[in-house]
Amino acid sequence: MRSNGRRLGIAMTAEGMTSISVSYEVRRQLNNLRTMSGYKSVNEFLTDLIRAHKITKMSGEIETLRERMKAVADVEVEHLVDRLNLSPFKV
Repeated sequence: MRSNGRRLGIAMTAEGMTSISVSYEVRRQLNNLRTMSGYKSVNEFLTDLIRAHKITKMSGEIETLRERMKAVADVEVEHLVDRLNLSPFKV
């Protein structure tokens, strides 16, 4: 992950940081975000963040399903029946 971040020009951590100092830095940043957003706890903040992400992802999937349903609804039945009659299998 760190090499990917370097390729993109994003340094996730400073050189020489240990896992403990990274953990403290992550906790500090989470607490800052929590405070600015008005949440009582980091857990509440993360739960809401995950919920918002899932809703956004589901909205995109719902839109894709709507487009596919519209494409299916636009199929001409007569054309479909004619195509099925050309099938080598019994319909």
